[in-house]
Amino acid sequence: MNNYTIRPAEQADASLILNFIIELARYEKAEDEVEASEQDIRNTLFGDNATSHCLICESDDGHPVGFAVYFYNYSTWQGQNGLYLEDLFVSTDERGKGAGTALLKFLAQHAIEHNCGRFEWSVLDWNKPAIDFYESIGAKPKSEWLGYRLSGDALTKFANS
Repeated sequence: MNNYTIRPAEQADASLILNFIIELARYEKAEDEVEASEQDIRNTLFGDNATSHCLICESDDGHPVGFAVYFYNYSTWQGQNGLYLEDLFVSTDERGKGAGTALLKFLAQHAIEHNCGRFEWSVLDWNKPAIDFYESIGAKPKSEWLGYRLSGDALTKFANS
């Protein structure tokens, strides 16, 4: 396993982050669904009202090899914040070398340091390599809950009804 450095993303990383997002969408067979621009990234991750955060994973030589985007949610049952991992991506040529583990471990430590009661994320049901990896570190799939989403026209229509 290689040594990796995890650092908070900076506004100057907006182009890099967008490229990682596009690579992730390509991997998930949804490249045409990416709507974000570099300016969107700057506004939403680095603006005054930003509620999401981004990490960059770099190899020993300082080359960016992956990223993670996360935010805090809240558990009423626990009475604690949780940390939700929105996206995790490692470049194809770096997979299996420890970058994903480094990002997840960094976030797990961050969650503990910030008194989060849980650390959660979602994975596509066909992504067997990711599922196997997550289960190998002790993560368990949620079996009782289904995710729902309102977006686009459905969101607008409901909000205005």
